Amino acid sequence: MASAKYTELGTFLRSRRDRIRPGDVGLPTGPRRRVPGLRRDEVAQLAGASVDYYNELERGAGSQPSDQMLAALARALRLTADERDYLYHLADRPIPVQGGAASHVHPGMLDLLDRLTSTPAQVITDLHVTLVQNPLAVALLGDQSGFRGARASFVHRWFTDPDARQLYPEADHEGQSRAFVADLRAAAARRDAKDTEASSMISSLLDTSAEFATLWADHDVAFRRDDRKRLIHPTIGLIEVNCLNLFSEDGRQRLLWFTPALGTDSADLLNLLSIIGTQEVAEPTLENPAN
Repeated sequence: MASAKYTELGTFLRSRRDRIRPGDVGLPTGPRRRVPGLRRDEVAQLAGASVDYYNELERGAGSQPSDQMLAALARALRLTADERDYLYHLADRPIPVQGGAASHVHPGMLDLLDRLTSTPAQVITDLHVTLVQNPLAVALLGDQSGFRGARASFVHRWFTDPDARQLYPEADHEGQSRAFVADLRAAAARRDAKDTEASSMISSLLDTSAEFATLWADHDVAFRRDDRKRLIHPTIGLIEVNCLNLFSEDGRQRLLWFTPALGTDSADLLNLLSIIGTQEVAEPTLENPAN
């Protein structure tokens, strides 16, 4: 990766890194810091990259960064939508269509997510594509960052992949299916009529899942604004939680956070999860995610 544009990419990354204070992204501040902004190793940590790989990017060297890496950098550096688009331009990558796993997350959503350090939380799209998770959400729900295409949507996996249902007790599957279908209908109705992402997903599910087709014919419509859920963790067992949603202004993204359900032992279980859960989750490192 050696051109004037890639050199500008490195310069742009440095300029965005310099403007962010550690406290802005949930990192500790100390008296011995030599720079007011983030260090290179801190950006690498936030983006899930190796320090050597990120250093290469700032030098304008190395290989072309992947869409996944660019999305991670945009989130780590709290880029605006315009800045994110410019980053993709400098990397010679097409700007991703909003709605997929590389969708731009509003910096305000990320700021709130950073502040939710003691409870599982994540940002998803209206089609239930997980965009970013905090460590406790990974520990509770598993790492959702590796899914691509149609399978990036948990709703799609729910109706096409039996393994996706292991997160919920079998007795709750029917209720979850109905809630997912009603939520999908509401999300599709809120989108522009020319938007094909939701309609393509619905068509695919109608063709592949008899259960989905039956529920879709009921015409239920309801956003999932708050739920009481029972979740199965592979180590600590059944956890009953409240799932709360904060919607973005356009409704295309949601910040979800999970709190212990009153009258249960879930508070103790979530505390236990904060101790042992993240130790069981391997953190992915995007050493060189090009192509």
